[in-house]
Amino acid sequence: SSGRRKMNLKSERRGIHVDQSELLCKKGCGYYGNPAWQGFCSKCWREEYHKARQKQIQEDWELAERLQREEEEAYASSQSSTQGAQSLTFSKFEEKKTNEKTRKVTTVKKFFTASSRAGAKKELQEAKAPSPSIHRQASIETDRVSKEFIEFIRTYQKPGQDIYKQCKLFLDTMSHKRELSIEEQSECAQDFYQNVADRLQTRWKVPPEKVEKAMDEVEKYIMTRQYKYVFCPETTDDEKKDLAVQKRIRALHWVTPQMLCVPVSEEIPEVSDMVVKAITDIIEMDSKRVPRDKLACITKCSKHIFNAIKITKNEPASADDFLPTLIYIVLKGNPPRLQSNIQYITRFCNPSRLMTGEDGYYFTNLCCAVAFIEKLDAQSLNLSQEDFDRFMTGQTSPKKQESDSFSPDVCLGVKQMCKSLDLLSQLNERQERIVSEAKKLEKDLIDWTDGITKEVEEIVEKYPLEIKPKSQALAAIDSENVENDKLPPPLQPQVYAG
Repeated sequence: SSGRRKMNLKSERRGIHVDQSELLCKKGCGYYGNPAWQGFCSKCWREEYHKARQKQIQEDWELAERLQREEEEAYASSQSSTQGAQSLTFSKFEEKKTNEKTRKVTTVKKFFTASSRAGAKKELQEAKAPSPSIHRQASIETDRVSKEFIEFIRTYQKPGQDIYKQCKLFLDTMSHKRELSIEEQSECAQDFYQNVADRLQTRWKVPPEKVEKAMDEVEKYIMTRQYKYVFCPETTDDEKKDLAVQKRIRALHWVTPQMLCVPVSEEIPEVSDMVVKAITDIIEMDSKRVPRDKLACITKCSKHIFNAIKITKNEPASADDFLPTLIYIVLKGNPPRLQSNIQYITRFCNPSRLMTGEDGYYFTNLCCAVAFIEKLDAQSLNLSQEDFDRFMTGQTSPKKQESDSFSPDVCLGVKQMCKSLDLLSQLNERQERIVSEAKKLEKDLIDWTDGITKEVEEIVEKYPLEIKPKSQALAAIDSENVENDKLPPPLQPQVYAG
């Protein structure tokens, strides 16, 4: 009543007549409404807000299901239309070729026209734009990840609805924060991970193992959509660091395993295979879009390194053996965009993975290996500064035989000829070794065949196979041939007079 009197007094001072019915709640509950709550009282406002919220959640689920059905229908139609489009491939190719020629001629003409400056910026933007196939591939992967994420959160029921809503809200928020620095965007992502994990543990009482699995799926869904905006952005110097590291690794191509004290012998075929697999895994890291998948590539590479060391030394590897071998693998593989991948994992990976577990341990070693390569000097390799400078400038290489006792006035062709002869002699030795191993293998196969044949013959002699003659078939009971059957005569029907 006091609130009503205050409102009436304010209205009377302004000369406005206020109807008492207009002050009541719009829902008709009898209480007074508040203009800040759209004319509802506090109780009715909470009810209306709860209804609107439930309606929004239901609409989100219906939208997700509709999008999933549309994706499945689009995929099915694309598969059916692919076969029908194969017959038009040649004609489309000719049309595309003609359009490409016309576009090139038009572009060349524009360079010599007065309006070339105005159109130069537009042409440059079109040239920088990624091809439609890249967009199409990214869209397909994004749709696949979205479908998998929806299927996953359905198993969590109400917590899954909350997770989906929080993720959608985060993506909408980040779409309006493109102008922020990459460090600020990283902080937003880390805060989001922490809030979702706390929400699942405190509000929904989800077990820790299910929380970790849910956070992996959340990271996969979020970062697949954010990848093109936050990986190696133009506002950072990540690309410059990538080029510097690549140039540094190329300049260190002469580093040998012996200089790094690498306990790996690539002459062993199994070890050589492990080294190739480790290099493949560290290079494959750049093709992944999710930080967890990039960490998985680093982990697989590290495990191959441990196996290579174990095979070489016939004992488990230690941390002192692992780090030099990892440095050698990085130098030999020269992974693309190495610094960008490291920065991307550091900024947007779930912090629980980097703080604990083998993924975090291997990632820390990779960071140490890159830092060592960037600061590598003559003292690190136990070389003199003169030799290090000559190796870096390419004047000589430690892989070349330093015992070249040629006089300075010897022709360069003679030196090259001697080196070629040495190489041929090494190849001849390898060929002879291969031939001897092949002959040994052939002898082993013959001995094995003879041994098996001898064993079979001994078994046959010890246990001979007796084939019994086929027994004669028994005559039928009603057969006419009853000479030896000794059967009584058949019964004859008898008629009795009544």
